[in-house]
Amino acid sequence: MTLSRGLDPAEPLDRSERRALTERLLRQLSAARDDDVETTDLEEQVIRINMPVARDIARRFENRGIAREDLCQVAYLGLVKAVRRHDAQPGHDFLTFAVPTIRGELRRWFRDGGWMVRPPRSVQELQPRIRTAEEDLAQRLGRTPHEEEIATELDLAPTQVRRARAAEGCFHPTSLDAGVAGSEDDRPVSLGDRIGATDPGFDQVEARAALAPVWRALSAKERSMVELWLFQDVTQAEIGRRIGVTQTQVSRLIAAALARMRGQLEGIVPTPRAA
Repeated sequence: MTLSRGLDPAEPLDRSERRALTERLLRQLSAARDDDVETTDLEEQVIRINMPVARDIARRFENRGIAREDLCQVAYLGLVKAVRRHDAQPGHDFLTFAVPTIRGELRRWFRDGGWMVRPPRSVQELQPRIRTAEEDLAQRLGRTPHEEEIATELDLAPTQVRRARAAEGCFHPTSLDAGVAGSEDDRPVSLGDRIGATDPGFDQVEARAALAPVWRALSAKERSMVELWLFQDVTQAEIGRRIGVTQTQVSRLIAAALARMRGQLEGIVPTPRAA
């Protein structure tokens, strides 16, 4: 549900005007629960005039790898829930109920829906504690605290702090086009440039692993003929002279050996087990 389009008030209200208008609309809403059309209209009015509050709350969750627009949409959803659940009785202030509802919706979204790569729950729960401790220590120490100091502050092992901080990018991993420190000649370099290509040796290893049992299944004579013809560029006539058979026989033997190997690789012909 996208709520931001068309719902911002034409003229911003100050805090007292917003509170008074919200209370009046909520009382009307409480009395109009049987009228679906009027209920929807009143709910939208309450949402519209309190959207600045939701945006202010969402702003406090910025700089954690999530786009501002997404945070605002989650905050608006929390505002909708607050409007629909609020009890418009005297003494039940709307913002006292709405603010924690919106914050809870944002925290819940960070916990359950904001991860592109989801770390363990223990790591998720540690991250806000670490951020708070880091800010407090920075103010007290006048510098950025070390991991060991944060760990001592939170009564944690340094490895726990290191693990939680390493997962910070899981909300929004760095783009492969993002610039990183340049090369020795100061040329601009992206993160993608630092990623190596696929090692061609992997294909060779895979081919060797697949061919090994098939190759061993050939007779010594067949292996010799195939090796001479395919890998040493020896003609079939020369192979025939070396092993004492005609060129035609060499051609037939090689063709039969290769066909059998192909069948074994494709699973058509069973590969004999090594003794």
